[in-house]
Amino acid sequence: MADPAPPFSGSAMVRLRAGDILGKVGYLRAGTGPVVVLIHGVGMHAQIWAPQITALAAHYDVIALDMLGHGRSMLPPDPPALADYADAVIGVLDALDVPKAALIGHSMGALVALQAGLQHADRVERLVAMNGVFQRSPDLRRAVLARAEELEEKGFSASIAPTLARWFGDPVPEDLAAVCALASDALQSVRVDGYRSTYALFATSDETFAPSLHTLSMPALFLTGALDANSSPAMSHAMAALAPLGRADIVPDARHMMALTHPDAINALLLAFLSETPAPLPHRDTLEHAGR
Repeated sequence: MADPAPPFSGSAMVRLRAGDILGKVGYLRAGTGPVVVLIHGVGMHAQIWAPQITALAAHYDVIALDMLGHGRSMLPPDPPALADYADAVIGVLDALDVPKAALIGHSMGALVALQAGLQHADRVERLVAMNGVFQRSPDLRRAVLARAEELEEKGFSASIAPTLARWFGDPVPEDLAAVCALASDALQSVRVDGYRSTYALFATSDETFAPSLHTLSMPALFLTGALDANSSPAMSHAMAALAPLGRADIVPDARHMMALTHPDAINALLLAFLSETPAPLPHRDTLEHAGR
């Protein structure tokens, strides 16, 4: 069998803030079929999804985005809001004449996918929130806010080594050295201003969906790694318990960058979820009662 063609690299013009801000969002696109959108985390870019693009493009039309402030995409508005990042996703769908898509987001991308699912429910078929954060403990909140402050005080370059240690281990296991290098390259090439503003939003958004997850109207899979202390299994289980059509799966022995470190397991879970027949949504009265 011939090797698959490399993804098409393009950009789409999107409008934010009721059309007041116009700019480009970069993306990679591969495959044919129902549309699946991949949204990376802070400091990464669309290419970090390479293992998933290859696997999913055999069955789906895969669009991997450069998040606002990353890769070839415009900077977010100042100050940024999760709605800006979600509107950028929908703006790409509009530009490419895609009426509806499944969304898969990692880390900050999980927050963006959830925001899009709540804000643009008619455009989201189903979603996966990978390594998402939710209601951090006081200790975790202090730690992430301290990291955001250090970006201002010490500069971005000082944050790269401790970030990689959290994601892959310290020292990095030999069998993860290659994928750690990919993440390191992405961090070293990121736009510092885009990273800084996006990370500040990420650091303060873990409570955002507590009042609204009970209204999420599409099937939702909450995935994380058993060893991911900052996007913990407890967080994924808590979000899944609130979402009417939510469920959680925990990947054994995986940390934060499990799409890179455990691609076969992740791809199998994603393909299985994407192919499922949606369960009926509970009656609206049930959803409203759940939120009381």
